[in-house]
Amino acid sequence: MRFNLILDPGAEESVTVVAHCRSDFTDRLEALVQRQAGLAQIAAYTEDGMTPLRFADIECITIEDGKTYAIDTAGKRYRLRYRLYELEELLPPFFIRINKSALANENRLERFTASFSGAVDAWFRCGYKEYVSRRCFKEIKRRLDHR
Repeated sequence: MRFNLILDPGAEESVTVVAHCRSDFTDRLEALVQRQAGLAQIAAYTEDGMTPLRFADIECITIEDGKTYAIDTAGKRYRLRYRLYELEELLPPFFIRINKSALANENRLERFTASFSGAVDAWFRCGYKEYVSRRCFKEIKRRLDHR
């Protein structure tokens, strides 16, 4: 592995990583760069007003009645003013799609349970449960196997 650092006071700061494949190291490096750039949180709304919500504190993002909600580590719900596809671009790579209307923080997943019908549920550390689509479960298994 080679490391290059170019210091130019007049240039716009950017970070470029060339890697063979995505790994735990590249995910952590991307999260570090985003934190340093101030991109580690999002505006979340409650009935009391707006509060910054750190990405690391989000367990799941889900759509209910056409509105986007984030569930934090304490199980509290926050309203987000983004569409799911916008959040997919904004969130760090440790967020994965688990069904058509939900994103999960894979670092906060506790376990998966299967029912007799073949349905799979994802359980989060805060106690929240969300179903996992079969199409997304295949990708989740692949990512967890390559950790």
